[in-house]
Amino acid sequence: MTQYGKGCDVLNVGDAVAARTLTTIDGVDVVVPARDAVVHLQFRRFAGCPICSLHMREMARRRQEIADAGIREVVLFHSDADQLRRYQADLPFAVVADPDRNVYAEFGVGSSLSAVLHPRAFVAAARGIRRTGLKGALSPGEDHTGRPADFLIGTDGVIRACKYGVHADDQWSVDELLAHVTPA
Repeated sequence: MTQYGKGCDVLNVGDAVAARTLTTIDGVDVVVPARDAVVHLQFRRFAGCPICSLHMREMARRRQEIADAGIREVVLFHSDADQLRRYQADLPFAVVADPDRNVYAEFGVGSSLSAVLHPRAFVAAARGIRRTGLKGALSPGEDHTGRPADFLIGTDGVIRACKYGVHADDQWSVDELLAHVTPA
């Protein structure tokens, strides 16, 4: 469920997040919050996740719209950098490995069996496998039960909007993301 000015799960709209520097799989440092853009901090599942890969491809396809709205994409996976370079290296935005799930824990992004047992997760996984060819292979430390989460963080570090996914395919679409920064 997306929250507007209400409580999310652990962090809430209006909460400030501590500044941090994250290192991408390419060795580039990314500062969150950014001084010059709103950050869409995405928590995805594992490197070879067909659901995540399909979602990331849509984000990449529409990257110019996202950038034109003043949004910088920063995407975390609970995989190691080698696995991410294998599956996600072609993404045109910051991809960060968090195999120990330290940032996941700080933001309260967890796992649950229901994340993969939800009917929408099954449908999304089948669609992702068909379109990306990824079979959802796991590496050590990864699991299928991760839930996605989205945070929109202002230049002041305040969370403008957030969503903790209920199941594996429960994240903001590009249109939902853009609606958070586009005046009504």
